[in-house]
Amino acid sequence: MWSQERHRLIVERLRAQRQLSADLLAQELAVSRETVRRDLVELEQAGLLRRVHGGAVLVEAQPEPPLAHRLQQRRAEKEAIARAAAALVRPGQSCFIDAGSTTALLAAELRQVPELTVITNSLEVAQALRGRPGRELTRLVGGVLTAEMPGLCGEATLAELGRYRADLAFVSPVGLDPQEGATNFMQAETEIARLMLQRCGHPVLLADHAKLGRVSRSRICECGLARTLVTDWRGAEMAESFRQAGIAGVVVAPG
Repeated sequence: MWSQERHRLIVERLRAQRQLSADLLAQELAVSRETVRRDLVELEQAGLLRRVHGGAVLVEAQPEPPLAHRLQQRRAEKEAIARAAAALVRPGQSCFIDAGSTTALLAAELRQVPELTVITNSLEVAQALRGRPGRELTRLVGGVLTAEMPGLCGEATLAELGRYRADLAFVSPVGLDPQEGATNFMQAETEIARLMLQRCGHPVLLADHAKLGRVSRSRICECGLARTLVTDWRGAEMAESFRQAGIAGVVVAPG
């Protein structure tokens, strides 16, 4: 069994039981106790559980670190995802882009796409696209800017986004799980991401390996709403799980 599949099963059991014994996990997964220990260490580093003597306990969803910090986390993987996602875009198309570290890097990759219209609630995305040739190709929607949110949000944001339709939408959730779908921590960013995915022809989720199998507290959508998932090479082990969950195309960015 691949490590990503074990991680998914461990997290599923934790959600149901709240705590787990390492010895019982080793028996159920047919692996050594040392393998279970390594799995628990990796899941703890991803913020999905807390290790205790003899096993692990579930931790509640936590808010994401500030955007500036997240831009440096797993930077190489996020840049690879951004390049792979940019290859999905054609000149003259339009796309929604939500606020996040991976989508900010995507915006930089999209600067060279001719006549691409971008609709976003992210100041970082808008700034990355500033100065492109052509008129009114970047549309920064209005709204409220808060300390907690990485982008503009609120009723005004949703109302303005609702005026548009786009060819594609690029959304980077906090977590993506085959059973629970795409999730965010803040309800306000969840509503924005969901609307973008609903109002486009080609919904795309961007998630590095640390987000796969992770569940936050506010559900954006089930996996079947997305047509494409773009992840990094370390997330390749879970590709089939997401295809079975309804995502038709899984793009694995090379390392």
